[in-house]
Order: sequence, then structure tokens, then C-alpha cells
Amino acid sequence: AGGPGPRTSDWYRTSPGLPGRFQRPACFRGYGKPEPHPRYRTANQAYGSKAPTVHEVPTSFHVTSHAFSNTLAQCGMYRDNGLNTSLEKSHVTGPDNFITAYDHLNFHPSYNPSGPSHC
Repeated sequence: AGGPGPRTSDWYRTSPGLPGRFQRPACFRGYGKPEPHPRYRTANQAYGSKAPTVHEVPTSFHVTSHAFSNTLAQCGMYRDNGLNTSLEKSHVTGPDNFITAYDHLNFHPSYNPSGPSHC
């Protein structure tokens, strides 16, 4: 009955069925990642490296319905099989240029719709 560290229910009124990770936060051991160099350590890394205390964990836990996820697991993700009619942007001539068949200057010289390639 007496585990390591204080229980959340010793300090706060908790809902019944509170998971053990919230009831005894001192049992949390972290993720075991190596410490980064202090020069490159961010504030979020410093905050996240500390184990939670009984004053920081939730005192109630409400399970949500998994109906959407269960349906998605059976049927799969939505896939759009519609026809794409938009013009593609050129990665060669810039993001604002659209290549058309009538714009011969933007095409590679080897492209010749009326005859063989010449490169």
C-alpha cells in the first residue's frame, strides 16, 4: 500500500478510477534521453526533464469514446479519387510561373512537340 512518494489523493480530492500514473506521479521515470549540452538546452527541455509532482497531475480522468477511431480503423482513411484539373507550378522557372504547351521559352530545349528532341 505504501509506494514511493506521496499519492495525489493525499493532497487533493480525486475522482475514483484515477490511473496509477496520476495517483503516484513519483513513479514516473522519464524517457531516458541523454542530456543535451547546456549551451543548446531550451526552456522547454528544462521544463520537460522534470518529473511531475502531485501538484501538477490531473485529479480526474474521463475516458472519451473511441467510436471514431474504431470506425476509421475498419474503413481506412478517406481518399479523394477526383480528377485534378489544376495547372502544375514549375519548380524550374519559379513558383509564380505556369508552364503551358504554348510557352516554348519555359520548356527545356529538348522538348519539341512537332519533332524529335535535339539535345
